[in-house]
Amino acid sequence: MASTNSIKEFNPNAELLSSPAITMLFTIIRDKRTTQKDYVQASDRLMAILAEEGLARLPCCTEVQIETPCGPYTGLKPPPTEKICAVDIVRSGGILLEAVRKVAPDSKTAKILIQRNEETAEPELFYSKLPPSIENLIVILCDPMLATGGSAVMAVEVLKKAGVKEDSILFINVVSCPEGLKRLAKDVPGVKILTAACDSHLNEQKFIVPGLGDFGDRYYGTSGYIEGFWGTDGK
Repeated sequence: MASTNSIKEFNPNAELLSSPAITMLFTIIRDKRTTQKDYVQASDRLMAILAEEGLARLPCCTEVQIETPCGPYTGLKPPPTEKICAVDIVRSGGILLEAVRKVAPDSKTAKILIQRNEETAEPELFYSKLPPSIENLIVILCDPMLATGGSAVMAVEVLKKAGVKEDSILFINVVSCPEGLKRLAKDVPGVKILTAACDSHLNEQKFIVPGLGDFGDRYYGTSGYIEGFWGTDGK
C-alpha cells in the first residue's frame, strides 16, 4: 500500500488520509467475515470522516481569524454549502453522497449512471441528471472505489461538458490504486482526489488488491453473503 508521500508519485493532485481510526474501520470492512450489519456501520463511520475532510479541502473553505473566550485563533471557515454540488456515480457513490449531504444538507445533488462492461472492463454511460448552473458550483464527485479510473474520467467528462472546470472538482473515494490514480493524472489532471486508502494493484479481473470485494454488494446485501463470498449470512 502507498504511503502518504508516495501517492503523489501516482497523482500530484491526490491526498491520502491516514489515522488509527481509519485503519480500525478498514480492518472491519476489508475482512471477508464481516456481516452486512457491521459492514454498513463501519462504512458509514468511514464515510462521515471522508465527507468532513472533503469539505475542509474545498477551495471555498478559507482561513479565518476568530476570538475564543481566552484569545485569538486561526482556523478554517466552513464552506458555503449552498454552493456545493455532490455528484454520485450510481450506485455505490450514493452511499458517500449521503454522507456529504448530512454535513451539507443544502448542497445540490446530481446523479451519473456509469456501468462497467464486465467483458471489456470499460465504462458505459447510461444516464446523467445535473442541476442547472452546475458550472457555478464546487463539485464533490463521490464513488467509493477508484480502480481503472474509467468511470471517474467519464463522469468528469460529463461534468466538463456541462461547464464545470476540472479545478472545481474534488473526487473523494474510499479505496484507490495506482492504476486509477495515474489514469486521472493523465486524462483529468486538474481534478483533486482525496482517498482513505491506496492499495497495491488491480488483478486480472480489474478488482483492487487487497481491496474489500464489491463495495455496493456488501453494503446493500445484494449478493455475496448467502453465496459465501463474505460474511456468515445476509443478516
